[in-house]
Amino acid sequence: MGIIIKPIVTEKMTRLGEKHNRFGFRVDLNATKPQIKKAVEDLYGVSVLSVNTMICSGKSKNRYTKSGIIKGSTSTYKKAIVTVKEGETIDFFSNI
Repeated sequence: MGIIIKPIVTEKMTRLGEKHNRFGFRVDLNATKPQIKKAVEDLYGVSVLSVNTMICSGKSKNRYTKSGIIKGSTSTYKKAIVTVKEGETIDFFSNI
């Protein structure tokens, strides 16, 4: 499996991409900043200026059903915010 799992396409990330040339990706939990930078440059052909990462911890969830309470949790994941060079952009919808 690669370093980049999938791009994050939300209203907030779309706004950051349009105004500040910043794009979000869900990445492998063990990926480092230089690995993420190289993967984005190879995959999208852009120049990456900086990479910011954060680990989003999983949350516990409870669901109430007829048979009782079902307990579970969402998974922990790592998010990377990548800043690209001015004038360059990443188009996630070009290959649909």
